[in-house]
Amino acid sequence: MWNNFSKFILSNRISILVVFFLITLFMAWKASYVRLSYTGSKILPLTDSAFIKYNNFKSQFGEDGNMMVLGISSPDLLKKEQFNEWKALAADIQKVEGIKQVLSIGNLYDLQKDTTNQRFVLKQLSGTTVLNDAEMDSIKQRIYELPFYEGLIYNKESNATLMAINFDTKILNTKKRGPIIQSILDKADAYSKRNNIEVHYSGLPFIRTAVSQLVSKEFVLFLGLSILVAAVILFIFFRRLYPVIFPILLVIVGVIWSLATLVMFGYEITILTGLIPPLIVIIGIPNSILLLNKYHNELRKHGDKAKALHVTILRISETTLIANITAAIGFGVLFFTGSALLVEFGVVAALNVMATWFICLCLIPIIFSYLPAPALNAQEEHDNSFLHKLLVKTDHLVHNRSKLIYISTLIITLISVIGVLKINVNGYVVDDLPQNSPIIRDLKFFEKNFEGILPLEVSIDTRKKNGILNLSTIKKVDKMEEMISEYPEFSRSVSLNKALKYASQAFYNGDPQFYRIPNDMEKNFVLSYLGNSGGNNDMLKGFVDSNKQVTRVSFQMADVGSKRMNELLVELKPRIDSILNPERYDVLLTGSSIIFSKGTDYMLRHLMESILLAIVLISLLRLAQFKDIRIMFISLLPNIIPLIITAGLMGFFNIPLKPSTILIFTIAFGLASDQTIYFLTRYQQELQSTDFSTSKVISDTIIETGISMTHIALVLFFGFGIFTASTFGGTMILGLLLSITLIIALFSNLTLLPALLVLLDKRKRRKIARAKGETWDI
Repeated sequence: MWNNFSKFILSNRISILVVFFLITLFMAWKASYVRLSYTGSKILPLTDSAFIKYNNFKSQFGEDGNMMVLGISSPDLLKKEQFNEWKALAADIQKVEGIKQVLSIGNLYDLQKDTTNQRFVLKQLSGTTVLNDAEMDSIKQRIYELPFYEGLIYNKESNATLMAINFDTKILNTKKRGPIIQSILDKADAYSKRNNIEVHYSGLPFIRTAVSQLVSKEFVLFLGLSILVAAVILFIFFRRLYPVIFPILLVIVGVIWSLATLVMFGYEITILTGLIPPLIVIIGIPNSILLLNKYHNELRKHGDKAKALHVTILRISETTLIANITAAIGFGVLFFTGSALLVEFGVVAALNVMATWFICLCLIPIIFSYLPAPALNAQEEHDNSFLHKLLVKTDHLVHNRSKLIYISTLIITLISVIGVLKINVNGYVVDDLPQNSPIIRDLKFFEKNFEGILPLEVSIDTRKKNGILNLSTIKKVDKMEEMISEYPEFSRSVSLNKALKYASQAFYNGDPQFYRIPNDMEKNFVLSYLGNSGGNNDMLKGFVDSNKQVTRVSFQMADVGSKRMNELLVELKPRIDSILNPERYDVLLTGSSIIFSKGTDYMLRHLMESILLAIVLISLLRLAQFKDIRIMFISLLPNIIPLIITAGLMGFFNIPLKPSTILIFTIAFGLASDQTIYFLTRYQQELQSTDFSTSKVISDTIIETGISMTHIALVLFFGFGIFTASTFGGTMILGLLLSITLIIALFSNLTLLPALLVLLDKRKRRKIARAKGETWDI
């Protein structure tokens, strides 16, 4: 098959070049439509029960993550000048198109009773501008008499306040959000400079926009770095321009195809899919290295360029095909996680790994057929290189000190297992940002002064119409709210009960001591006033459904991590059930914070399954290729042991297992398996085409294929090493650990794998000797 393929490629060079050129033009046109994602990470599948319930909640009560917050802390906060400035900033932001509502201490509303019309009316505490200190003192006193806002808008103890900015949901997850947030930042920065007060920014819209902007910057950075690193390494290896220029051009074609694939599948650039273009460069270059190394080796033997190219395609096609399939499997198994975030990354990466392989396999021989044959170093000079000498020593170690290899591998693996047992499983919403990031610093400000800004929602279904207005139910819900608010991780709640308490206070002419749940008789008066309040009735609309059967209780919480979140959910469930009997009430804890936590758990669980699936699929592929179950089993060890060592390093260095770091194992297993394929395919080909002994074939494979394996490992090492420059901690760790894992895999495949093959051969020869009645000392 490969013989005919080689003849076809070299006989139809012009036609193939034209076809690839036209396809690339089409792909470039498609790639021009690639877009950045502005939505949150789609971790849970659409069919997940928690995600379905969350979407049902949003359809009933609206988006829970549409609020951006600005925060300041100043002892002069409630003095006339600063109060007016902060109030003016809120009014200025309110004018920005796409902003639905702005709530700050400067435009708080006081709920007042209109006895004549038997209704409540909302009146602003202050006019356009506070004119004198006496007016300011009056406003300050009234603010402190309204417990509804304490801990929600201001913190009296720390002199901190926040400004809550609600976005129009129609633009919330579109590219229009970026300019709106930038306008808010410009206005807030101007306020900060005028008043010499630091303004803190947070909220999911702001965090997602900031992350999207970082993804956009790093997309360009890493693509450029990956191309630069690949070019430098290619030049070091080949010391000529042609073996640098054309492989780089071909992987750029692969990058264009990958971006076009994103567009054609309807995907956008996320924190993961943004890594695909540099990955295509890093993973695509080894195909060219293998082809060029084989081409040069063949030229050294006989100097016939046409024959060298034919043999190169013939001998390298199968090796690179199997190697790229294993790499694609490492990505492709992510499809079975069901998580949209991982599915998009896995599918596009897998398809374009194979596409880039095909591009290189077809076009490298064609391009170099038109170029003059390179003047190569003599074989003697090649044999005197440092790498060649190192591989000769490795071969000696394999054949004469194999026990040392086994014992060293066993000791290192056992130590690594101890580290594996120390691994911490945890993930944070802003986990991948560095601790000195302004986003993290500002998040800490809101956690310190307002217990955080991440939404936690509690939905309570009474199972009957008007059931939420039952006084007994109201008191039970209030007890639940107070119980949850006692936890330091949660803010005070915003709910129907808080509105009723505020209405009760208003009913008694604003007296703070009546900020409480109204009794049964008061409740009817309060509700009748609310019912007559016209537009003011919207105050309850966000917290009660139309049948007054379901209510929501909203909290803000700190970014405590998925581990602590799971502990809290386990702890809260029985305590909530003890207050709101499950036989009478359906209570659901949901919101963006819980969805993230459940998404983290989901990804970890399914990524572990993906690793096992990758191992099974790659093992079956090797069994089909080599048709020897013993080869299949011994070939797994050089790939699995590096993963164990990497996991051990994570445990010893306290690198938590989270979605971004567990990806290391599926990718690394696929790429480490490539090195095993390079070695075993060359080993099998030599056994079948020569009369050399197994020992001689193993030696030749170590020395010849070891050069390409080392070159490829260095490309991958430095290629993935560029990700250590990432702002995102997860991407940085991904690059670092992948680099380490693949270097360990190189050593493992050049020492442990051939040592196991030698052992297998010795046992085979001993078995044959025994069958003949001969004695043979292993």
